[in-house]
Amino acid sequence: MRLYSFWKHIRGQREERDEFLPDKQRLMEEVRIALQEWKNAQYQLDYAFGQDEIDYAIYALEAAEKRYEMLLRKAKHQKLHVLRVGYPKAMEG
Repeated sequence: MRLYSFWKHIRGQREERDEFLPDKQRLMEEVRIALQEWKNAQYQLDYAFGQDEIDYAIYALEAAEKRYEMLLRKAKHQKLHVLRVGYPKAMEG
C-alpha cells in the first residue's frame, strides 16, 4: 500500500508540472521571437539612411531590447530553462 501511495504522489507531482508546460513553451517562443525582433532592429539601424530613419531605428531597437529583457526576466523568475521545457528547437542556433 505504501508503494501505491508513493507512485500516486509522484504521478501527481508530474501532472502538476506538466499542466504549466504549454505556458512555458509559449513564453519560450515569445523569448525567441523577441530576440529575432531585436536582431532585426539592429539590422535596421545598421542600414538606416537619413535622420528620420535613424531616429525610428533607434526607437525600434530600444523597444525591442526592452521587450526582450522583460521576457528574459519573466523566464528567469519562473526558473525556466529551454532544455527543461522540452522546446523542440533547443539545439538550433
